[in-house]
Amino acid sequence: MTVSFTGHRDAYSPELQRKLRETLERLIAEGADLFCAGGAVGFDTLAAETVLELQGEYPQINLRLVLPCPPEAQTARFPVKARERYYDILRASDSVETVSPRYTDGCMKLRNRRLTELADICVCCYDTSRFSSGTGQTVRMAERKGIRIINLY
Repeated sequence: MTVSFTGHRDAYSPELQRKLRETLERLIAEGADLFCAGGAVGFDTLAAETVLELQGEYPQINLRLVLPCPPEAQTARFPVKARERYYDILRASDSVETVSPRYTDGCMKLRNRRLTELADICVCCYDTSRFSSGTGQTVRMAERKGIRIINLY
């Protein structure tokens, strides 16, 4: 079973981190073994790091990064600390998929579409008042596909 993540770039708190870990452990018990993250700052980073931490206890799980464009283009505007975390995750991930060979206006949407194509479950941190966000777009794609959505917001 495959789980894809989507969430806002400002999504982080110790409470969210706790809820995410508990949710992932429940999904692993249900048979989830592939977790897909899009490489963005915020919730994507938190989710990817949580999967990597859980691999110590659950060696059967894998992290796949589904990137919108090559890493150097995606991280061009990241703060230094965020870029360091990104490359740590990139090195530790089990597989990496890049949906566009370069940054384009539509590459984020392509990445979001790919995440929903792969997913059986979408775990998100989505503030529904932020309807026009990329997170909102991804959640709506998942809803149209009939994917189970777990919103931790």
